[in-house]
Amino acid sequence: MTATCQNDPVCSALTGVFNNASWAPLVAMVVVVVLIIVLGFLLRNIAHRVITKVVTRAATGGSLTSRFRKGVATDGIDALLHERRRQRAETMGSVLKHIASIVILGTAVLTVLDRLTIPIAPLLTSVGILGVAIGFGAQELVKDFIAGMFMLLEDQYGVGDVIDAGGVVGTVEAVTLRVTRLRDLDGRVWYIRNGTITRVGNESQGWSRAYMDVPVAYDSDVVGVRVLLEHVAEEIWADTELREAKIVEPPQVFGVEQLSDSSLVFRITAKTLPSAQAEVSRELRLRVKSALDAAGISMVATA
Repeated sequence: MTATCQNDPVCSALTGVFNNASWAPLVAMVVVVVLIIVLGFLLRNIAHRVITKVVTRAATGGSLTSRFRKGVATDGIDALLHERRRQRAETMGSVLKHIASIVILGTAVLTVLDRLTIPIAPLLTSVGILGVAIGFGAQELVKDFIAGMFMLLEDQYGVGDVIDAGGVVGTVEAVTLRVTRLRDLDGRVWYIRNGTITRVGNESQGWSRAYMDVPVAYDSDVVGVRVLLEHVAEEIWADTELREAKIVEPPQVFGVEQLSDSSLVFRITAKTLPSAQAEVSRELRLRVKSALDAAGISMVATA
């Protein structure tokens, strides 16, 4: 009995309690196994709680719109950036929780097997061989997961972004560690494995630019046309609905952008919030057309 309970305080304690009963070591082993399992689940729950707190803190970071401008209401873009941070943080949190569960519960299982005097060396060897075999057979899957991890960590794109994924341009509807789901302008849904994306053009990160080329007759008054376009730019910037929700800087008139024997091409641009360039461009075209008509200046076709 002493040899059985050697270096086992639980077994020794139970043997003393039950007056050296023959079944005390068996009860001790059951108690130890239960304690190991309970401790494993307790540690897993603690790890999950810590990860949840970290994820919550990461998902509720400060506003990023202050880099665009100060003192201007940007509730829409703040909500978009918050949702993007939340999704990225929750995805990483889910991955970390799975890793923590595998490590902690796997260690608990191996410890239980060791307590039951079941040799774990052959099991570890078999698992290693199986892992190598699965690794060779699932190289593409592993590649997709690694690419997805780095994509999320580097914040290359998120839900709601308009991206060019190399042959497919569309709005990101969902992002996982394995695939990215896009919807193009025709409404088709594309599922792209993350490991196959070698380059990404993101049209929704930081800021965008709306521009309009204005071709007028060659003999038009250059100074007059420029002054007219600058007046349009001032009107757009003075429009609080656009300035507070779409435009981040006063529009600029670049002057004569192109010159030919039949036309002069002026360019007017405006820096906008991400993905707002299309709407601002339409507003630019509308206001420039109205201003040119009022001034009696006709637009001409470019060569």
